[in-house]
Amino acid sequence: MNDAIVDAANKHFASDYFESRQRFRDYVREAAVGEAAIYPSQARGPRGRQLSTDVAWFGDRRARNVGILISATHGVEGYCGSAAQLDWVAERGYERLKSDEAMLLIHALNPYGFAWDRRVTQEGCDLNRNFVDFAATLPDNAAYDLLADCFVPSELDGPLFLAAEQTIEEFRRAHGEIALRKARTSGQYRHPTGIFFGGFGPTVARQTLERIVSDYCLESRRRVLIIDYHTGLGPYGYGELQCEQASGMSGYQHARDIFGPSVTSPDLGTSSALVLNGTQDEYWQRLLGARHVYVCLEFGTYPPEAVRSALRADHWLYRYRQGDIEADIGLEIRQRLRQRFYPETTDWKEMVLYRSRQVQRQILEGFQV
Repeated sequence: MNDAIVDAANKHFASDYFESRQRFRDYVREAAVGEAAIYPSQARGPRGRQLSTDVAWFGDRRARNVGILISATHGVEGYCGSAAQLDWVAERGYERLKSDEAMLLIHALNPYGFAWDRRVTQEGCDLNRNFVDFAATLPDNAAYDLLADCFVPSELDGPLFLAAEQTIEEFRRAHGEIALRKARTSGQYRHPTGIFFGGFGPTVARQTLERIVSDYCLESRRRVLIIDYHTGLGPYGYGELQCEQASGMSGYQHARDIFGPSVTSPDLGTSSALVLNGTQDEYWQRLLGARHVYVCLEFGTYPPEAVRSALRADHWLYRYRQGDIEADIGLEIRQRLRQRFYPETTDWKEMVLYRSRQVQRQILEGFQV
């Protein structure tokens, strides 16, 4: 066991959003070389507490090469990304930046989801399905339309629940597991209380990212390398570097040139994720084209059915039992969802930081590719 990484994990993984945000601010202030900024959120956390996305820039503001580390695109998954960001600052990663290089840390892009232990934004959207062009025709997902009330049934047990599960099983038998996963996860734009809802327009979190991009003049850089931290897919503790379809096969090859052959692609069927609509990479591709490389660093947690059950309960709670969000049943559902995306075990945390340090090193090496 690497005691140094275990010690770091014990220091950097927080108990909730508020602790992680305070640590981020403290670490950046103590480093004394970063430029910090706060983007307040209109949403409120538990007990009405204020929320924000916090940002830190390290290096020359005119640097042509910029690395970006993003946490909490999917709120509750922010424990992982936040710890990785804190670890980079604590390990003085900024001292390895060359004169024409900089690193931008975006902490809690979706602070509402992080604070409430939900994947979605304050609008109920999956932020990683929200980056479509809303002026164009939105993606269609007829299979989701068919199964919408089964994915989020009105009851979590009893005859209605069993009937919903039976309908899902019949769809699986008729069309296959991949078709079911695509229906459920690829993104849908008609059911605002449903799972993987991409929205009717840009979310506040998307607009926050667009403001950060503008404030730090990222569109003008020579090369921008983005790591977006996620959890919940793949083998327990394994950090998979996933490309998205938006950058195409050329983007996939650029990612391989920087991060090696462990990079996966949904186009090739090597990724634990399927082809998705409205991912963040669609935004970066429109903005920067071949001057960017975006990868999702996805850490596996628990089996898919366990994750599905927790997500279903979360959406059921906010659709049918709003008054119980802070009651015992609401707390239990939120805690279960958190556990599915954040295993609070030493071995999992150790694997996260080990892989994250490797990828962060590869970012700096990638500026020279």
